[in-house]
Amino acid sequence: MTGAEQLAGSIVAELRSRGHVAWFVGGCVRDLLLGHAPKDYDVATDARPDEVMLLWPGSEQVGAKFGVVLVNRDGATVEVVTFRSEQAYQDGRHPDAVRFETDPRKDVQRRDFTINAILLDPFSGEVIDYSGGRADLEAGIIRAIGDPAARFEEDHLRMLRAIRFAARFGFAIEPATMASIQRCHGDIARISAERIRAELTRILTEGGARRGFELLDETGLLVDVLPEVAAMKGVAQPPEFHPEGDVWIHTLLMLEGLDHPSVTLAWGVLLHDVGKPPTFRVADRIRFDGHVELGEQIARDILSRLRFSNAEIDQVIALVANHMRFTHVH
Repeated sequence: MTGAEQLAGSIVAELRSRGHVAWFVGGCVRDLLLGHAPKDYDVATDARPDEVMLLWPGSEQVGAKFGVVLVNRDGATVEVVTFRSEQAYQDGRHPDAVRFETDPRKDVQRRDFTINAILLDPFSGEVIDYSGGRADLEAGIIRAIGDPAARFEEDHLRMLRAIRFAARFGFAIEPATMASIQRCHGDIARISAERIRAELTRILTEGGARRGFELLDETGLLVDVLPEVAAMKGVAQPPEFHPEGDVWIHTLLMLEGLDHPSVTLAWGVLLHDVGKPPTFRVADRIRFDGHVELGEQIARDILSRLRFSNAEIDQVIALVANHMRFTHVH
């Protein structure tokens, strides 16, 4: 048992001993039901943030009006969230108003996907599922809670999160949820570069990167967030060197070979041929003269746009610059 799991269990026990309702919730429950080790633990409760702060002095309150408290003990951190319902979202990220609730059903309704809205009793193993998330886990489905368009309007980043979960777990995106992303994908432009970067990096590094980028393409999001990568589609390569197909297919095959890589390696693989589309020409054969040098500049522009650190940019550019030295990457 990890320190975070022990801490989360002790938080649930303490809250219940004081007459509160408290459950494990969110990604940790999803992962436990899938047989995976959770990276972190969340607790949902009817206790108000000020009550949680009194019970665990020195805790960090993040976003006071959202009812989120980070409890830190012995190097472990658990997020304790007060049940809440939310009003309209004007900025595509934050609710205009939050109301604390005592009924966990109302808290579930404001969450993103059914598989992330399951409650678990850490002591009895009892599962409370108001949204059908357990059935979706068993069927391998990513489904927005309630009206998909409403969920994506609340936070446009959820469109990228749907793809990340589908890729990571090998799940299908439920048809109405997929159709909503395909209709609303342009709204991702309202999201900050930093948040987009984080989701794309997770798609690249958490497993299923090829599937993730196929879904980005299928939904229309790829053109919105990485038009330079979308431009690889249909760009032919000399068959004597690349019998697999065009630049897009070649890049997908490279992504398929990634096994939880570092951030910089993942982005280096994604962008290693980004200079090919604008340098394509047919002479004695298909050629991409100067694609490495141009690719360095395009990659630098992309990474700067996504607010990567200078150190990370330099590492990725070095991979792009030197990729022709490795015959299995050219």
